[in-house]
Amino acid sequence: MKKLLLPKQHGAWVMVFLPFLIGVIVGRPDWIHILLFLGWLLLYISSYPLLNAVKNKKKRSIYIKWFASYTGLALLFLLVPVLLQPKLLLVGVVLLPVLAVNLSYAKRKNERALLNDLAAIIGLCAGGPAAYYAGTGAWDETALYIWAASVLFFIGSVFFVKMFIREKKNATFKWYSWAYHGFVFISSFVFGFITLGIAYSFSFLRSFVFYKRPLRPKQTALIEAVNSVYFLIVMVIWLA
Repeated sequence: MKKLLLPKQHGAWVMVFLPFLIGVIVGRPDWIHILLFLGWLLLYISSYPLLNAVKNKKKRSIYIKWFASYTGLALLFLLVPVLLQPKLLLVGVVLLPVLAVNLSYAKRKNERALLNDLAAIIGLCAGGPAAYYAGTGAWDETALYIWAASVLFFIGSVFFVKMFIREKKNATFKWYSWAYHGFVFISSFVFGFITLGIAYSFSFLRSFVFYKRPLRPKQTALIEAVNSVYFLIVMVIWLA
């Protein structure tokens, strides 16, 4: 049996699930979410062979076959949701530019670049408002809030993880991380987004509390898992 070709970025899987789950709960769960999520998940998975096809000429034909298979299944699942809610296609306005950025970095074999991560976060968090719209039929402030809050949250996660893994020998990177976390946390309260500040409080605290501790990748992943659950609970209580 042929082994499935799946993305290896563990954090990205959370970005696929978490915003979408928030959108489902806040936007009233419906059967259409099952098809929409399967299509959304397969679209994410299809990006992996596509990006590999760009940077690996020797195996390009193999990757293209995987991309075509995943994309075909994704479109099959998305057919009914899109027919029922045509404005779901507006999500493509976000996804296409993001994909272009990711392809550009893949071609240069520089996928670990911070800007590439930011582009991916912007795209993956679009699943949140898409799920919300599928349940409510409305593109409103709540949909925008789910997306924006999720983007801010996951950018913080990227800074935190890089601080302990990719940039652990970069003494100045901690200041970028602290500046970002401090800005999001403090400005949330300053501009009146109290609940967002509360939802982001765990991210803010863990960026300072764990800095001097020699965390292993599994420990970092566990902290982010707890942080994600906390963020989910606060967001749902706030918006539902």
